[in-house]
Amino acid sequence: MSGVGQNLVTEDVTVVEGDVATISCRVKNSDDSVIQLLNPNRQTIYFRDFRPLKDSRFQLVNFSNSELRVSLTNVSISDEGRYFCQLYTDPPQEIYTTITVLVPPRNLVIDIQKEIAVEGEEIELNCTAMASRPATTIRWFKGNKELTGKSEVEQWSDMYTVTSQLLLKVAREDDGVPVICLVDHPAVKDLQTQRYLEVMYKPQVRVSQNYPVQGLTREGEPLELTCAAFGKPQPTDMRWLRVDDEMPQHVVVSGSNLLISNLNKTDNGTYRCEASNAVGKSHADYMLFVYDTTATTEPAAHGFTQLPNSAEELDAGDRSDSRAGEEGAIRSVDHAVVGGVVAVVVFAMLCLLIILGRYFARHKGTYFTHEAKGADDAADADTAIINAEGGQNNSEEKKEYFI
Repeated sequence: MSGVGQNLVTEDVTVVEGDVATISCRVKNSDDSVIQLLNPNRQTIYFRDFRPLKDSRFQLVNFSNSELRVSLTNVSISDEGRYFCQLYTDPPQEIYTTITVLVPPRNLVIDIQKEIAVEGEEIELNCTAMASRPATTIRWFKGNKELTGKSEVEQWSDMYTVTSQLLLKVAREDDGVPVICLVDHPAVKDLQTQRYLEVMYKPQVRVSQNYPVQGLTREGEPLELTCAAFGKPQPTDMRWLRVDDEMPQHVVVSGSNLLISNLNKTDNGTYRCEASNAVGKSHADYMLFVYDTTATTEPAAHGFTQLPNSAEELDAGDRSDSRAGEEGAIRSVDHAVVGGVVAVVVFAMLCLLIILGRYFARHKGTYFTHEAKGADDAADADTAIINAEGGQNNSEEKKEYFI
C-alpha cells in the first residue's frame, strides 16, 4: 500500500522468495531535491547514489533527479515490510512501498490408505503441501475429472502447511487411472504430484458362439461355444454347467470351450460359464434352442448374459443381453404350437355359438291367454267382443263348489 505525497510516486512489490525485488522512488515535477530510500528499520539504504547500508544485496539500478531505483537480490521473508522513499523538500515528503514475499510449497506428497484396493471399497488419500506462504489451495483430479477434497491448514510461524483429504469409492474402471494432487499458489505454476490406482475386481465373463457362425442351431448339427474371462487378478478357475439340469453326457468340455457334436432337442436349456478369482465369482449364460432340421426361419439371437453374484451388479450392457436372450427364446417357439393354440380358440368360439343358438331357439314362440276365449270364431269385431265377455261369464258359471 502506498502513502500520500505531493510529488513522490512508488508501487508495492510482490516477489517470490529467492528472486529479485525492485524498488522505485520517482519524483513528479522534480526541483532537484535529494531522494533517499530507507528500510523497515528506517535505516538509509541509498542517499542519492550513495549506499550507507553495508548490505551488498542492494544495488543501484538508476539514479537521476526524478528517480531512485534500487534492486534487492535473493529476497527472503526477513526482507518483507515497508520501505520508505523520502524527498528533502520544505517541508520534507515521504511515501512508502510494501514488499510482500511469497514462498511456494517446499514439498508435495500423496499418501494413500491402501496401495491395492478392491472394487466397491472406499479409500482415503491425503495430499500435503508443506511450508508455503500464503496457504496453498489443493485441488484433486481423477484422470480429467475434478473431485472435491477436505482441507486443513496449520500455521507454523509465518509458514502454512495444508493437508487435503480425499475419500474415493473405486470401481474396476479406475484401475491404472492417475489421481492427481494439484497446487494453486501465486508463487508457483503447474506444481502437482500423482498416484496410480490399483484396483482388484471380479472376472468379467463373455460367451461367444464359434459354430454355427450364422444360422439356426439345428438337430444333428454341431455347436461350439467359447468362454472368455478377464479380471484382476486373472481368473484361475473356469467351468461349464447346465442351469437347472444335468450336463448331457455327449457334451464335451475342454478348458474354456464347450462342444456338442450332434444337437438334439433334449439339449435345449441354459448353459453357464463360471469364472472366479481371489475377489469373487461371475458367470455368463447361453440360452440354447434346437430347431428342426427343416426349419428355415431366420435365427433369433441366442442369449449371452453375464450375471455376477447378484442382479444389482449387472451393468446396462449385461441387462440388454439378458433381455435379448429371453426375446430370442420366445421368438424361437415352433409354428406348430402357435397353430394349435389358434385351432383351440376357433373350436371354442364355434361351441359357444351353437349353445347360444339352441338357447334362443327354445325360448322363441307364441303365447296364448284365456282372456279372449271364443273370439277366434267370431264373424266380426263386435261379435268377438261379446263372445269374449260371454266366455268370461261362462267360466264363472262353471265354477263348482265342494262342501
